[in-house]
Amino acid sequence: MEPVIVDAARTPFGRRRGWLSHVHPAELLGLAQRGLLDRNELPADRVEQLIGGCVTQAGEQAGNVTRNAWLHAGLPSPVGCTTIDAQCSSAQQSMHLIAGLIHADAIEVGLACGVESMSRLPLQSNMPGPTGRPKPEGWSIDLPNQFEGADRIAREKGITRAALDEFGLRSQRLAAEAWRAGHLTRQVIPVQPGEFGTPVEGTPEQVCTDQGLRDTDLERLAALDPVLTDGLHTAGTSSQISDGASAALLTSKAAAQRLGLRPRARIVSQALVGGDPHFHLDGPIQATERVLKRSGMSLSDIDLVEVNEAFAAVPLSLQRHFELPLDKLNTLGGAIAVGHPVGATGLRLVATVLDELERRDLQRGLVAICAGGAMASATILERI
Repeated sequence: MEPVIVDAARTPFGRRRGWLSHVHPAELLGLAQRGLLDRNELPADRVEQLIGGCVTQAGEQAGNVTRNAWLHAGLPSPVGCTTIDAQCSSAQQSMHLIAGLIHADAIEVGLACGVESMSRLPLQSNMPGPTGRPKPEGWSIDLPNQFEGADRIAREKGITRAALDEFGLRSQRLAAEAWRAGHLTRQVIPVQPGEFGTPVEGTPEQVCTDQGLRDTDLERLAALDPVLTDGLHTAGTSSQISDGASAALLTSKAAAQRLGLRPRARIVSQALVGGDPHFHLDGPIQATERVLKRSGMSLSDIDLVEVNEAFAAVPLSLQRHFELPLDKLNTLGGAIAVGHPVGATGLRLVATVLDELERRDLQRGLVAICAGGAMASATILERI
């Protein structure tokens, strides 16, 4: 069966210890799951399986948070749920796997999703611990931390500190302009924080926008200290620690017609690849090469490209490698401005591409994400 994407949406992304930090991750994910179904007027019992991404599966995000969210939201128990960890690619890979189940005729209707509450469970909260370390004794792989990997990419590609700062400013300005123009409104499922306990002071009664946007300029960015001694990336050119959830509804083409749903896009090609551990985060180039080869396309056939802004060097590296016109890349800003709840970001990018292709009446988009462990994922989407 041919899988199609019916819709994709997300909660707003809250800043660390910000507007959504008091919301349990299962509640946050449940909002995305239920909100997506409600806006498509699809009864929850039509969904056969969910696959959700979550990176830090410990504490409140342990024990299959995808299932816990579904049940806590009052959704029907017969629906099967799986939680995966493909690092920052988790939500995007969840969509890939749901599409594969539909293509294999195992299901007709599925939900991909993802969540990360980084205020409540910082990255690496699940390692190491009293039960051991993930990397065995004698580990000799040159896999640097992500800040060092990002700086290695910048130095290898000749990307200067000034160029990184300019890209960080571009992200903030484009995201602010997109919010003012209403271009990001459709993808967001509003949250009423007061329904989940006592929010932090200053939280709006209804959160409808991302909290991470900053009013800045090049002078302020240039004055920031690098994260690493003698490094290139700063807090202004790195993705923000955030809280948020996302979801995408996929069906077979036949099921969409039968259920009265209007498909928005199909997946032309998908990939999850391993990149060079030395650079840790440069894998979007290899993932993009893979999906282009499998689809028989070149990047000139793609109208819009979303590369997650884990660090400014990551999208800039891909842009320089493919000689991609900058006006096709991250046209509404990215994670430097709106935030990066790692288990959820993949479907934020999918929602952004879908909305912007429709708004501009364009046809094809590409989403690529670098991920921990020197991995990366990519998807080519085509409007139906």
